[in-house]
Amino acid sequence: MLAWLVTVAGAVGVGLHFSRSGFRPLVLAASGAPYLMAGSLLGAAAFAATRRWRGAAVAVVVVAAAIWTQVPLYVGGSGDESGPEVRVMQANLLFDGADPRALVDEVRARRIAVLTVNELTPAAVDALGRAGLNELLPHRYLSPGRTASGTGIWSTYPLTDTVEYDGYVLNQLSATATIPGVGPVSVFAFHPVPPVYGTGVWADELSRLRAILERASADRPALVGGDFNATYDHAQYRAMLSGRFGDAAEQAGAGHLVTYPTDKPWPPVVGIDHILVAGGRAAEVETVGLPGADHRALAARVRLNSR
Repeated sequence: MLAWLVTVAGAVGVGLHFSRSGFRPLVLAASGAPYLMAGSLLGAAAFAATRRWRGAAVAVVVVAAAIWTQVPLYVGGSGDESGPEVRVMQANLLFDGADPRALVDEVRARRIAVLTVNELTPAAVDALGRAGLNELLPHRYLSPGRTASGTGIWSTYPLTDTVEYDGYVLNQLSATATIPGVGPVSVFAFHPVPPVYGTGVWADELSRLRAILERASADRPALVGGDFNATYDHAQYRAMLSGRFGDAAEQAGAGHLVTYPTDKPWPPVVGIDHILVAGGRAAEVETVGLPGADHRALAARVRLNSR
């Protein structure tokens, strides 16, 4: 009975991976789909140990389906990695809770050239400036807010064509960075609303952000950083990857990069922060601890297509 239960749990996880339902319990459960899928491994082992071959066959099918859904995150892909390198970081600051000096130290140590930030407050802007961020990344486009709404872009490169998109609960930004050897590069900083505040709004914002990316100039590379409040196992998020944009973790074969929550007694369990790349590919992606925040940051080494 237990073997069947965990096998069914694995099948449910596979189903959640493909589900486009807006039903709130299913959307939230999809965040834990990989953990449910792992149950099918236990089921297969239990059936095999007890020589229940019919059950083992069913469990093996579920295991195969589960692996098929997750393996892209671990395999990566081949491609041209000879273009100019740009180091990108995405960080959620938990309003002004994150240690500004720790973030600036990471930017300096990792030679970050483009930084996207969520939950940016005016106090955090001032604290980051005092910690030296503006000297490291002198160009910026910011839309701070009192709580979760604030969003910002810092860059080594000049920023032009700045846009703040209307009609969203939280602030969504874009700008154009002129990168030597590459030319104009579109930079986006996104933060769709969490599904806990309404899955209809969440799905609508993800859909409209996807439309923004689809309208982005196809003749230039693009970098996207954000707390998407969605995991790789949400079909609504993966829809953004159906065109020329790719998830940096998937491109680099970095596996599951869990980023949230970091302010609990247990380790982070879901990966809702992402970096997307178009016109290039990520060669390396990793999470970065950020004291005082409730997310781990993401840092990526990206090779962009040269002119």
